[in-house]
Amino acid sequence: MPKILIVGGGYAGFYTAWKLEKWLRTGEAEVTMVDPLPYMTYQPFLPEVAAGSIEARHAVVSHRRHLKRTNVVAAKVTYINHAEKTATITPAVGEPYQFEYDQIVVTAGAVSRTFPIPGVADNAIGLKTIEEAVAIRDRVLTNFDKAALLPAGPERDRLLTFVVIGGGFAGIEIFAELRSFASSLLKSYPEISFEDTHFHLVEAMGRIMPEVSLPTSLWVINNLAERGAQIHLDTQLASAVDGKIELSTGESFETDLIVWTAGVMANPGIVRNTDLPIEERGRLRVRADLRVGTEDEFIEGAWGAGDITAVPDLSGGGVGGNCVPNAQHAVRQGKLLAKNIVAVLRGEGPKDYFHKNMGAVAGLGIGYGVFQSGKFSVKGLFAWFAHRGYHGLAMPSWERKLRVVWGWVNNFFLGRDIVSIEAVQTPRAVFEEFASRPKPPAAAVPETAAVAEKAPVKAAAKAPAKSAEKAPAAPAVAAKTPRAPRAPRKAAATTDAAPEEAVAAK
Repeated sequence: MPKILIVGGGYAGFYTAWKLEKWLRTGEAEVTMVDPLPYMTYQPFLPEVAAGSIEARHAVVSHRRHLKRTNVVAAKVTYINHAEKTATITPAVGEPYQFEYDQIVVTAGAVSRTFPIPGVADNAIGLKTIEEAVAIRDRVLTNFDKAALLPAGPERDRLLTFVVIGGGFAGIEIFAELRSFASSLLKSYPEISFEDTHFHLVEAMGRIMPEVSLPTSLWVINNLAERGAQIHLDTQLASAVDGKIELSTGESFETDLIVWTAGVMANPGIVRNTDLPIEERGRLRVRADLRVGTEDEFIEGAWGAGDITAVPDLSGGGVGGNCVPNAQHAVRQGKLLAKNIVAVLRGEGPKDYFHKNMGAVAGLGIGYGVFQSGKFSVKGLFAWFAHRGYHGLAMPSWERKLRVVWGWVNNFFLGRDIVSIEAVQTPRAVFEEFASRPKPPAAAVPETAAVAEKAPVKAAAKAPAKSAEKAPAAPAVAAKTPRAPRAPRKAAATTDAAPEEAVAAK
């Protein structure tokens, strides 16, 4: 039975495995999916998770719960040797091992792309994982708790200043959602006023959200400005050391939260450790039919999809001729990839990937959104409903859809939960603080010190015994000084004197 190995369990990988289970006949192939995480993250929901509008666990899809006939391996693929059709799998516990396959699907996704700007690696946080979104939410809430106890001053300003780097879709969405979140918190923190909160977005280009029209992007800038958020265009981040933001314009301020959304790059753990062809921008070179290779030839048994690949955009709407790295393409590529693999296994030909972008929709906080399709655009409340409707339906499985929608309904009536659980990052701290520990054993006395300490005692203890044993000899030694009366001593010893007198004489 052919073995299919899927490297990565994100959008493209999850949908490939999900659809293979649907379309493969029993015993037609064995599917194994390898990913260090046990779930797929629905990344368009990360801004709402960071803003407390969606419960974190509802924005992820469990691999094992929804992939019933796929071998799910929670590990990393650290090398792909397609010449021998083997992959090195490295689990979190145990030794790496070789996995032989017949077909390989590379869908390892992308990671945040950063630049060597001082302080970024040490102080910023990305927005690619559910854990990052939760950490951002908890940081905002914790900072509000701290700031509420402080008088006006630099430390209070630092805690209530929030910075986002990057003005693409992800950057604008998290920026707007956090502004909405902070505004909603003010009623629970009477010590903090609207003017005390500061939001800055830094974008190196002269505009934001290149996926929408210029008038739409200008509307977004004006809307955010009215809500108290400032966008710095044509501006670069020069330094972020210790949270002190220095911009290329000369502006400077301090912050306790820097969210980095300035682009992504193909997963380096895969593209740097494989013999499959990589294009000049560091992505896996993939044809329109999603087989690895060039337009003229392909590599047998190798497939790719999603953000880690450079897939030709036959609709003509791509950047540089390739599909942009977003969820819309990854999901559709995963579905087609599963169909193409099944077709090849059955001796049929694969189909080319063709998807004309249906438009772009973004949520900008409760009640605000934008929708763009061609020259047609919608802004405000209706676009916000379109955003939630589209992504609510796009969430895989009815189980996940219901959890997300039910959370929205709960929030509508009950409001967002504003409890910070930042302490979860150090869960044993309280336990360790009060835990009883065994008393340390008494320190052993060094051998040399023990000997020195015991020597006088032993000498004192032995002194009486020695004097008793050598009592007869002692007088002889003592009598050596008065040597002259030796004869009288003998005479005295032979007299019948009383014992007391004999002792006195001695």
